[in-house]
Amino acid sequence: MRSARGFSLIELALVLFIVVIGFAAVGINIATGNQTSQMKASVRDMLSALRYARGQALISRKETVVAIDLAENQYTVSNRDKVFHLDKDMEVTMVIAQDELDENEVGKIRFYPDGSSSGGRITLEWGELAEEININWLSGQVSLKPEQE
Repeated sequence: MRSARGFSLIELALVLFIVVIGFAAVGINIATGNQTSQMKASVRDMLSALRYARGQALISRKETVVAIDLAENQYTVSNRDKVFHLDKDMEVTMVIAQDELDENEVGKIRFYPDGSSSGGRITLEWGELAEEININWLSGQVSLKPEQE
């Protein structure tokens, strides 16, 4: 008698089902990681813009401003034409001096030639993700608040 070699239809369907479940789990993890990586990139870009503005104020001996449009989720640096955009679902909040917020919901962080700044705190939130950027008014130092565990 000759024995049959190969796989039955049930075995093939079972393997295909396991592969589909595996790809679904990977897809969910990639989507979550994508939001996390976009958040980190946005925070890194804002940190860079703030540090650049501080450096420009020190080098040029002129006041430099980072203006953050809270309504449009975008920001600019005073001596550059580029507008930096944040994701529309990201929530941006600022703690700044009252004089630095205008009627169009644009908050400003000023860096002065002596190294100081108007100071403040910028919080970026996206779903469960949140990062806080602190700007020291005396030294103008820009730092990211460490994650709390």
